[in-house]
Amino acid sequence: MNAQQMKAIIVQNPGGPEELMINILPIPQCASGEVLIRVLAAGINRPDLMQRKGLYPPPKGASPLLGLEIAGEIVTAPSSSIFQSGDRVCALTNGGGYAQYCAVPEQQCLPWPKDFNAYEAAALPETFFTVWTNLFEIGKLQAGESVLIHGGSGGIGTAAIQLAKNFGATVYATVGSQEKGEICKKLGADDVIDYTKENFVTRITEITEKKGVQIILDIMGAAYLNANIDSLSEDGRLAIISFQGGIKANDVNLAKIVTKRLTICGSTLRPRSSDFKGHIAKALYEHVWPLLAMRKISPLIHQIFPFNEVRKAHEIMESGQHSGKMILDLSDL
Repeated sequence: MNAQQMKAIIVQNPGGPEELMINILPIPQCASGEVLIRVLAAGINRPDLMQRKGLYPPPKGASPLLGLEIAGEIVTAPSSSIFQSGDRVCALTNGGGYAQYCAVPEQQCLPWPKDFNAYEAAALPETFFTVWTNLFEIGKLQAGESVLIHGGSGGIGTAAIQLAKNFGATVYATVGSQEKGEICKKLGADDVIDYTKENFVTRITEITEKKGVQIILDIMGAAYLNANIDSLSEDGRLAIISFQGGIKANDVNLAKIVTKRLTICGSTLRPRSSDFKGHIAKALYEHVWPLLAMRKISPLIHQIFPFNEVRKAHEIMESGQHSGKMILDLSDL
């Protein structure tokens, strides 16, 4: 491997974790407005699993490599950039995070929060950009409102619980076990619902005295649509960010949407412009980075994996047995 090359994870063919392998590739060239980052750690997310299976193609012009969030050190930056060589940043990438070097639009970079290490910094961008966009930008969450977060113990869920609670919301979460429920409560959830034992609509109806919650952050899609509609208050908002329960919902009662004046929305970050992502980055730096610096909010990290154990990391994420974030360690490459 020469000075212009790097190690990277590639997908040999669409399929399971066994299709992941380490390869030698050229270091990416920066386009206008991009910085080159030496990656020290990379977050692992469900979109990576979908892309590995061939179900989530990267946007036009984006790196074909997996990896949507990283932490590392700036190698090169434009002369007009606020960043300089050696600066430690975390970044929401458009792809390419599973590699020693990654080119990223500078608007999508943020400095590491005070006293954070690379693993903690790498656990931030994908989840915090997603949660802020959907709960606060789209969902308009206000202090005093209530929110139901599905998959409370996952990377998105653990970030959403902490953010919603710190901004004055009452927080409920669905979980798959008592252990995961305890994790959510420690992070600030006011109550948890074990969906393997309870009907979350019934519990939300009881907890809220039949009023429902103002906002639901949903990762399930079709499987939960009717139940989510039943769990929302009047003028409630449903933000759909994933489709783990399918994309086609049957027998939806549209009258409930109309009579309760509900707003149902969905979003995905990856195809959005760098300017839009930069807007979210600025909001996070202003509103969330101070909370991270004070440790009022911290990413929950399930496990850190050596770079050559990426297959194992994908297997664990697919099993759903983890809580919080999983991180790839590239610091010793």
